[in-house]
Amino acid sequence: MTGRLAGRVAIITGGGHGIGKAYALGMAREGAKVVIAEIDATAAEEVAADLKRSGFEAIAVKTDVADRASAEAMAKRAVEAFGRIDILVNNAAIFATVPMSRSPFDEIEIEEWDRMMAVNLRGMWLASRAVVGHMRKRGYGKIINISSGTALKGSASRIHYVTSKAGVLGFTRTLAMELGKDGIRVNCIAPGSTLSEENPDEKIVDLRARAAEVRALRRVQKPEDLVGAVVFFASADSDFITGQTLVVDGGACLH
Repeated sequence: MTGRLAGRVAIITGGGHGIGKAYALGMAREGAKVVIAEIDATAAEEVAADLKRSGFEAIAVKTDVADRASAEAMAKRAVEAFGRIDILVNNAAIFATVPMSRSPFDEIEIEEWDRMMAVNLRGMWLASRAVVGHMRKRGYGKIINISSGTALKGSASRIHYVTSKAGVLGFTRTLAMELGKDGIRVNCIAPGSTLSEENPDEKIVDLRARAAEVRALRRVQKPEDLVGAVVFFASADSDFITGQTLVVDGGACLH
């Protein structure tokens, strides 16, 4: 706790569960006022209440990032509550809390493919559109996109998810080029296989344990392992870094 985000306002999409919840707590501990933007309204309220009980400032906003009106309402509510938006963490995705099928590429239903792209890519675009005007007014902002290590090396039986996360890499680089003139930095984090499920069954635990076997650091990755990277990209420590992807996976993908 160093207060690196003191006075800043951060929106975390998908902040009611798993890794997003860890981001919210980590940023609050660094002094940020936190907006929990989450499609699961109950979870968002619980996280915000927990943060407030710990002495932090936080609000919950029910948000479907794939819906333009909902994304814009998210930004409006943040400004109403805290007066500004400094940081956006584009974390919301179909993966664990909103589950996906793990099927061969030619067995995935078209509707599931489209929903994956709507949330994981269109949602990132709409959330960024919703906040960037507020950042431009102040000539400063941080947008942090969450990709996946699978986008760098591929992963069988979930091609729709991997494709969406590969799109995040290009989205990050292009948005960074567009928004640099406005003082807005755009960076990306690619997590490794993380035990982010809140009530993992034996199959999931085994899956995460097997992922640890191919890492340089041979242990299961936890949501807390990603918090330092998010805080770094959100803070002034990274003010001259933009368009970059930081892989946080314990050395599973070395590049």
